[in-house]
Amino acid sequence: MEISTLILARAQFVLSLNMHVLFAALAMALGWILCVFRFRAWQTPDSGWTTAYRFWVRIFALSFFLALATALPVLVEFGTLWPALIERTGNVAGPLLAFGLTTFFVTKSLFMGVVLFGQRRVSAQVHFFAVLMVALGLTFTFFWAVVLHTWAQAPVGAALIDGRYQVYEWNEVIWTPFVLWRSLGFVAGAFLLAALLLLCVTAWQSLRRPLDEGERLSFRTGVLIGACAVLLYWAAFDGNARMVARYQPAVAAAQVGHWQSAATADWVWLGSPNLQTGSTEVVWGSALSAQRWLGRNINAGLVGLDLASEVLPPVPLLFWLLRAALLAGALASLLIVLTLLIGLRKGFDPLRQPKWLSRAQVWGAGLGTLTWLLSWNLSDLGRSPYLVWGSLLQQDAVVAAAPSTLAWVLAGAVATYAVMLVGFIQMLWHAARYGVVPVRKPGMRP
Repeated sequence: MEISTLILARAQFVLSLNMHVLFAALAMALGWILCVFRFRAWQTPDSGWTTAYRFWVRIFALSFFLALATALPVLVEFGTLWPALIERTGNVAGPLLAFGLTTFFVTKSLFMGVVLFGQRRVSAQVHFFAVLMVALGLTFTFFWAVVLHTWAQAPVGAALIDGRYQVYEWNEVIWTPFVLWRSLGFVAGAFLLAALLLLCVTAWQSLRRPLDEGERLSFRTGVLIGACAVLLYWAAFDGNARMVARYQPAVAAAQVGHWQSAATADWVWLGSPNLQTGSTEVVWGSALSAQRWLGRNINAGLVGLDLASEVLPPVPLLFWLLRAALLAGALASLLIVLTLLIGLRKGFDPLRQPKWLSRAQVWGAGLGTLTWLLSWNLSDLGRSPYLVWGSLLQQDAVVAAAPSTLAWVLAGAVATYAVMLVGFIQMLWHAARYGVVPVRKPGMRP
């Protein structure tokens, strides 16, 4: 069976986008965690906060440059895989991408050198200011990407004139109906990912050797940030689901698996959406109502997939993505809550907690990665089969290239990203194994 050009283009773009948002989210969250470490080290110079900062700034730097490296293929693929997308949305996407890139490169050019190499060359106040500016710069870069992402799902503030979007109100383009909830969800997911990474590294170290003060402080910071991120994550998850129900009722119906409008909607935990019969075969359901996450018509009746246009969203994919994201988020939350409760009883020291919990925390980084990626894809793939919701189908914008060509490019992308991931994990493992190597101060003898 020959795989179509459209499927290969989708796979390549989704792969590149997932790799970029993973490292971009981790870099942004670690940037703010470094602000905490650097501020506390400034206030108490001889404490373990300096050690914690010096360890995690290396992981941050690696994430930062991998985010930059993975952004380049995404920018290229906008034009090579979807040439009609740039032609039609250039007046909107161009300025937003320019804002994001300018913020990123200004941050990199002015402050990254001070953050990475200037700790012993500038005062503590100046160094903390540089760390803060990097965190702010990454956050604003992330925000412009979220604006473009949400505008593609709710294209407001611009009108389609002669086949191209013309902006008539930038405030509407920037402040789309989705942008606040999506921003909160992405930030919460990023901090949950970073918190679980902190717990993973310190738990792995505690299983092999005694921890120093900086490592114990990293563990406590991870627990605190993780607890806050869990609360924000679920609030944002519910808020995003309600926004989808309001502005994309067909997508909401696909996620829930609701076919018949105006009918009651019980929650289905396990099932199999059937496109031929227009129903969901229930394997495991419950009496919980799913109407909170479903759209309503003008008569306040629930909107099902039977009222969707002839262009249906990918129903089985969205149905399973929602349940997988709920399960991964629940497991990540359970791990954070257990760590918090045991920490309140025994102290926030990995050496005092049960071994089984430490081993679970070691796998927590993978769980955090899975939670983040599932949440991202649930929101991003919700606009399929459109590139711009309601106006530009993927099949109408895909490049006219031979499937064999895209297959070779996809294979090369898979190999490249696999090398990146393996390299990141190996460097993280090496740093966790050896910790922070003492640095000789200027003027000291070897």
